[in-house]
Amino acid sequence: MILYLIGYRCTGKTTVGRALARRLGWPFTDTDQMIAATAGNSIARIVDRHGWPYFRQKERQALASVSEMDHQVVATGGGIVLDDRNVAIMKTSGRVTWLKAGRKTIEMRMLADDATAGNRPSLTGQGLMEEIESVLSERRPLYEKAADLALATDHEKIETLCDRIVAEFKISELRD
Repeated sequence: MILYLIGYRCTGKTTVGRALARRLGWPFTDTDQMIAATAGNSIARIVDRHGWPYFRQKERQALASVSEMDHQVVATGGGIVLDDRNVAIMKTSGRVTWLKAGRKTIEMRMLADDATAGNRPSLTGQGLMEEIESVLSERRPLYEKAADLALATDHEKIETLCDRIVAEFKISELRD
């Protein structure tokens, strides 16, 4: 089984994913980091040079590659659900957890994250809060449709979120 984490930027996919992978003794993959490492450039630079359609193609390829392995935790980019083919890959190869947070929480986390500029290029050219609101509005139904489980991350501890995922999907944990 592969555990996929989906959701908007700064909802905790990478943080929860790393903790969950450690807990289960499984490898962790972040598709955005995978794309950046393969390209030798940041997501922002890839998008600036080649555009969003090119990035989405690389995202689909990265997902197809990780879906061939088993027993891993995969944090996906926020826009992974924009392509129905990606959702089909995730649904047939694993379980999908939607990590969600309120727009104020997302804004706070983005402003506090030094990596935001390189890893999170503008999606709409709008101001930060306007972009969060408009993109969340567009993607919310796609996240809902793709998710097997939805968890709010605004006020939950990472361990609690991991507990809920493990319990929901009845995963055997690595024991020391």
